[in-house]
Amino acid sequence: MAIDEMVRTGIPASVIMAQAIIESNAGISKLARITNNHFGIKCKDYWEGGAYYHPDDDRDKNGTLIPSCFRKYETIRDSYTDHSDFLTTTLNYRPLFIFDKTEYKSWAEGLEMCGYASDEQYAEKLIRTIELYGLHDLDFFTIKYVERSDVSPAGDTGATQE
Repeated sequence: MAIDEMVRTGIPASVIMAQAIIESNAGISKLARITNNHFGIKCKDYWEGGAYYHPDDDRDKNGTLIPSCFRKYETIRDSYTDHSDFLTTTLNYRPLFIFDKTEYKSWAEGLEMCGYASDEQYAEKLIRTIELYGLHDLDFFTIKYVERSDVSPAGDTGATQE
């Protein structure tokens, strides 16, 4: 899914995967399990999909912690697609798209500067995760669909064995 989204939008697959790992605790966080939200994306005023309220970092006018509204998805794929759409359509993240899909360090630092997360060490955590798991290798994948006329739908090449 990360490679599909990289091909579609130019966001490095390594960054997508590192964000999903960090934001969802590798897919086992309560938010990820209940809502399929693997990127910690909050509802925002314009969100029209499902919602789930969970304490995070939002506070009322008195400074009291209040539940934050997180986006809820039907599938994990929906979460990945919405994450890419969120980054590509939110003006705050537009500066990131000057970077090539192989520049994961610039993307990580840019996400932190653009305020994706409140964690002041967010870029460092993304970069460390990418390098620990070798996720930067994903940034060099391309998806090529090759139409072949010499292969039948069942995979039979028509060759006979002698």
